[in-house]
Amino acid sequence: MKTLIDLKADDVLSQPQWITVSQEMINQFAEATGDHQWIHLDEAKCEKESPFGTTIAHGFLSASLMPKAFAEVITPGDKVRSMINYGIDKLRFLEPVKSGDAIKYQFKVSEITEKPQGKLFKVDGSCVLKSSGNPALVGSFLMLAVL
Repeated sequence: MKTLIDLKADDVLSQPQWITVSQEMINQFAEATGDHQWIHLDEAKCEKESPFGTTIAHGFLSASLMPKAFAEVITPGDKVRSMINYGIDKLRFLEPVKSGDAIKYQFKVSEITEKPQGKLFKVDGSCVLKSSGNPALVGSFLMLAVL
C-alpha cells in the first residue's frame, strides 16, 4: 500500500475488494439523509414500475463510499498529520447501482498542488459496477494532506 505523500501525478490505484450495496445500506442512507423516494425503498413498486426492475442506491450513497475505497489503497503515512476532504470538482452519475450489486473504485492522481497547510491532491475517480463493468459514477475529488 502506498503512502499519500509518495503519490505522484498519473499514479493509478484500484480498490482490491468489491463492496456489495445492500438494501439495508440503502435504507440506512435514506434514513440518514431524509431521501425516501420510492425508487430507493419500495421493492414491490420497483418490480412493477421502475425501468430498473429493482430498487437503486442513492447516487450520493455510491459517492459516500469513496473514502472507504481510498483508505483501502492508500495510507496517510508518518509525515501526514491529517487527510481532509477538500471537495468535489465534478461528479456525474452515469448508471444506477441496483440493490445487491457490487461496486469498486479506481483512482488516478491527476494533479498535486502545494498549499501552505500541505499538499492538495486532485484525484479522478470512477466507481465501476460488478454486474456490467460500466462506471456508475465518475468524478474529480480533492483531498488535502496536512503536513
